[in-house]
Amino acid sequence: MAIKTIRVATDVGGTFTDLVCFETDHSTGESRVISAKSDTTPRNFEEGVLNALKKGGVDPGSLNFFAHGATVIINALTERKGAKVGLITAEGFRDTLEIARGNRPDFFNLHYQKPKPFVPRYLRRELLGRMSYKGEELKPLDLSGLPAIIDDFKTEGVEAVAICFLHSYANPIHEQATLAEVQRLWPEVSVVSSHQITREWREYERTSTAVLSAYVQPIAEYYLSRLLAGLREKGFSKKAYIMQSNCGVDSLESVSKIPITMVESGPASGFWGAAELGKLIGEPSVLALDIGGTTAKCSLIENGDVKIKTDYWIERDRTSAGYPIMVPVVDLVEIGNGGGSIAWVDDFGKLHVGPQSAGAVPGPAAYGRGGTQATTTDANLWLGRINRDYFCGGEVVADMAAAKAAIEAVGQKLGMDADVAARGIIRIANNNMANALKLVSLNRGHDPREFTLVAFGGGGAMHAVALAAELGVRKIVVPADASVFSAWGMIMSDLRRDYFVTRPIHLKQGAAARIEEVFAETEERARAQFASEGIEACRIRFLRHGKFRYQNQEHTTEVLIAPGQLTDERLAEIGTSFRETYEREYTYKLDAPVEIVGIHLIASAEAGKLTMRKRQSTGAQAEAVLKGHRNVDYALEGVHRAAIYDGDKLEPGMIFSGPAIVEYPGTTVVVHPGNLVEIDGYGNIHIQLTAER
Repeated sequence: MAIKTIRVATDVGGTFTDLVCFETDHSTGESRVISAKSDTTPRNFEEGVLNALKKGGVDPGSLNFFAHGATVIINALTERKGAKVGLITAEGFRDTLEIARGNRPDFFNLHYQKPKPFVPRYLRRELLGRMSYKGEELKPLDLSGLPAIIDDFKTEGVEAVAICFLHSYANPIHEQATLAEVQRLWPEVSVVSSHQITREWREYERTSTAVLSAYVQPIAEYYLSRLLAGLREKGFSKKAYIMQSNCGVDSLESVSKIPITMVESGPASGFWGAAELGKLIGEPSVLALDIGGTTAKCSLIENGDVKIKTDYWIERDRTSAGYPIMVPVVDLVEIGNGGGSIAWVDDFGKLHVGPQSAGAVPGPAAYGRGGTQATTTDANLWLGRINRDYFCGGEVVADMAAAKAAIEAVGQKLGMDADVAARGIIRIANNNMANALKLVSLNRGHDPREFTLVAFGGGGAMHAVALAAELGVRKIVVPADASVFSAWGMIMSDLRRDYFVTRPIHLKQGAAARIEEVFAETEERARAQFASEGIEACRIRFLRHGKFRYQNQEHTTEVLIAPGQLTDERLAEIGTSFRETYEREYTYKLDAPVEIVGIHLIASAEAGKLTMRKRQSTGAQAEAVLKGHRNVDYALEGVHRAAIYDGDKLEPGMIFSGPAIVEYPGTTVVVHPGNLVEIDGYGNIHIQLTAER
């Protein structure tokens, strides 16, 4: 009897829900990959997941591993569809959310208004008690007023409670006591305390994080419970894992308690997948680009290291300060440019693309679902880059009349025909995406020419070559199953938790022992948490980082600390590494003392991670999978007769040159004139921007 391992990951995006399934037959060593896409179902996201499983022919009862990522958290925040929250805080700090920060983006706007707090003032209450920044109790906690607060919250219809006290990052006992008492007095309410999420300082950011976590907790618990129930009904019996924003998975039960950790779970999995792919093919330093139906996201990965930060904000733009969420999130830039991004002309006759999106319904005009506005997908289709006879893998009959009408409407406002308007849409979209890539590379002291561009998502491969040419990147890699690559990244992820602890220490004699003590305490806390879920200590791996700064500066720079016992000699070397990192990012260094503000500890354990095997090849040439030729408009390079290849039939070792188009059911690879293409052993497409090998 064949022994099989079946691993599945699903990713809910703004437009589509993706599935990737790896089935390994251990008796023969053969592997099979199944991918599927279904429309995202915003009112009940779990339906899209179950639809994708059905569409891919995957039986949930046969699964050995299931991982899931979703936009449910970020959607609930941006659409204001969360719970009614009450805040309990320390005496004198009721208005922390209102005061916020003074570093507003629209600084010279005399009529600027701060973002409206998620909790109105009448639902923000105080308790007596005070901690010092060292964690010393200055005033005992007085819980005598808590019953009255809870009674008021019940009267006002509060559905979730957030707790955040001053300096609880240093000593959380006041928060712990309040949390326990709220749960005793009101066991049915959702409640979260800031120390459960983060142990970093910055009062406003911690309070905002606790409030936003409480805001989404009921809806997340409801969604995740429905998802698990739906899987159980279909026979799934294993533990389900949820992708977090830190590029790792965690158990569904753990994430349900603090769902804010999955605020950027979809993008995180894609970038982790890009890092793992880079290691696999010998390209550890990559610029990762994910273009979906609604947004384009990018991140820089240096030497296989995905940068994680806690300085994350939602709804932050040129006119609004947004809201901080102090959880570990992959360092990324996200813009409103995807396949469904709408092209529009402003009152001054200037063409724009996005951030508004047509979504899955009605979708681009070419979908024939009632959409009337031109999108990036319509422009790519009109220019011949997407095959009108193989639209959406042949599942949708392209409504070319609707696409033409939509593009012509844009062209009329600009005084040009449909062809020129479509080229303009593509060029504007490319410009927007190139600027985003510059933000994660050039603006942070990195030369993009030293990186390989890994492009994925449904639209990544259509724009990758043009973006690489703009940035001077010489090589592009389009992963196999690029359209569902974020789901692939989940299967490559480990069970992971990030611990941040604030403990300012000057780098002087004796500092190493104190820092080592902080790491040891945190590692013990991580072991205890993993042990409570049945994970042995021998399976846990630790990675240490320090958050350093020049003495008395406001912000920090994170530096990797190599394994081994910390000594003062090693600490001096780490200080030198900090100065070099700081100079690269900010172009200067200071002759000033260095201090560590806190630690960042990564604790991870494997949770069914996939081992990739190379694909078999028959030795056939690329001409064997040639589907034909058609005229393709490459915008800047003009119209060329391009060779059309069947992506599903490409084999390792095949080589061909552009102009060419590679067609997959879920994505299209646009190969520009002069590019050299080679398929590697894993089925990934490598594109060189010159014809020289």
